[in-house]
Amino acid sequence: MLLAAGRGERMRPLTDATPKPLLQVQGQPLLQWHLQALLAAGVSRAVINTAWLGEQISDRFSDQFGQRSPPGVDSLLSISYSHEGLDFGCALETAGGIARALPQLAPMFWLAAGDVFAPDFVFASTAVQAFARSSHLAHLWLVPNPAHNLRGDFGLSPQGLALNLPPDDPAPRYTYSTIALLRAELFAAPWCDIPPGNPSGVPAPLAPLLRRAMDAGRVSASLYTGRWTDVGTPERLAELNAHHG
Repeated sequence: MLLAAGRGERMRPLTDATPKPLLQVQGQPLLQWHLQALLAAGVSRAVINTAWLGEQISDRFSDQFGQRSPPGVDSLLSISYSHEGLDFGCALETAGGIARALPQLAPMFWLAAGDVFAPDFVFASTAVQAFARSSHLAHLWLVPNPAHNLRGDFGLSPQGLALNLPPDDPAPRYTYSTIALLRAELFAAPWCDIPPGNPSGVPAPLAPLLRRAMDAGRVSASLYTGRWTDVGTPERLAELNAHHG
């Protein structure tokens, strides 16, 4: 699932007429970098949630991404959409949006935010296999803290568990990259109280669910040190494009 429903307030005025996932980064829409990586990893199906100017996203990518090459061989990623803006008039935040899209998702799925630039990240089948063998509800990729989040989000144990550290704990924290593997089970009781499919369009953030699961020892994590940018401001976007070429 690719998250593409946000308004992008901090990116205004760039997002007044263009949804943030369609802003150009190094010559192509930001969201396209994830689609290319998923296709390269052999993923065959993606769900994109939309709200603000969402019709532009579905118009741009339609229902498939890729090409038939070589002749007779399909190299295509099928795309379906969860149009939160059309259904409810607003975005449902991360957990609310995932819960809404859950009927379209597999019991275990990748999650990535459409406004993050991570061109080196590989959606590896080996990571999926390791996650499938575990009892974890989520596996998060954490990154070294960027300047805009120096305090970080979660700790990381030597055993590879993500830690919900108390505010006064001096242990190192890292920033959640917004790339993860998740189980649909995380969006059911006792972790989440939204009804299946989120028929009422309840907005809900993801972090409280993750913290509950961390407290139960059911969230693992890896530290990712490849290129990664939360493209949250016009200045960060300009910097990425200035460094290109």
